[in-house]
Parts: sequence; C-alpha cells; structure tokens
Amino acid sequence: MIVLDLTINGRLVRVQVAPLTRLLDFLREHQKLTGTKEGCGEGECGACTVLVDGLPVVSCLVPMGQLDGAAVTTVEGLTAVGDPGLQRLQEALLDAGGTQCGICTPGIVVTAHALLDARSRPTLEEIRDALAGNICRCTGYTAIYEAVRRAAEPVP
Repeated sequence: MIVLDLTINGRLVRVQVAPLTRLLDFLREHQKLTGTKEGCGEGECGACTVLVDGLPVVSCLVPMGQLDGAAVTTVEGLTAVGDPGLQRLQEALLDAGGTQCGICTPGIVVTAHALLDARSRPTLEEIRDALAGNICRCTGYTAIYEAVRRAAEPVP
C-alpha cells in the first residue's frame, strides 16, 4: 500500500491504496464517482475517460501509483463547476441526437470538453481526431461531431 495526495474534482484527498489499483476502480469503488464507466477495460473504447492534469486519459489503464500530486477531473467534476460551455455541450449532444445508451457519453463529454478548452473553434478534423479514442456503438459519429461543432459556435 502507498499513500498518495491528489486532487479529485477540485478536492484535495490523501488516500492509501495499492499502487497497481486502476484509477477507474478507485474512482468508482472508493470515491463513489460512478459517472466514469467501464467499457472494454483495455483502453480501447474511451468510456472511462477522465482528465489527469487537464489531459484526457483512459482511467482503466492508469495505475494509482502514478498519480501522486495529480489533479483528476471526472464527468461529475465537470458538471459541479456549472461551466456554461459544458451545459452547451450537453444540450448540443441531446439536440443533435448524439446520445443513446449512455455508456460512452461520459467519456465523450470529458474528451470533447478538453478539446473545447484547448480549441474554442475546432475544425471537423480536430473534433474527429480528439474523439478517435471514444467508441460509440449506438449513434454513429456524425451526430456526436455535429454536437461538438454546435457547442463551439459563438453564443448569439
């Protein structure tokens, strides 16, 4: 067991955990942050995407032993801050039909939010590249790409 200090959704926590515990399991089982979903468990689907120090990572592949001092943001952390850009993204996903079963949605929201933080007006190619690691088996991708594009439009 190791002791880590990290920030989770803006809250500093000190935890004792086995170093090879997956970040995904730690978030879901120990922190009760169940918005992060397990899809494939192999880093291929993106359903478990969270931000570590502001960058999207698949949490099923990140061992806790690498996270001392890190800042982790889950989909719950994004929604807690009341970010109007996030609200626009969520509304755009609903309006464009970019959600169905919901397994992939948290990972897509986290990934798209990180993209829109980095690039306020991304091109379609940039949207596709950013979301390439997020698999959706229900919607196809056109509606998701359209939703991210809509969320990036200037507010009238």
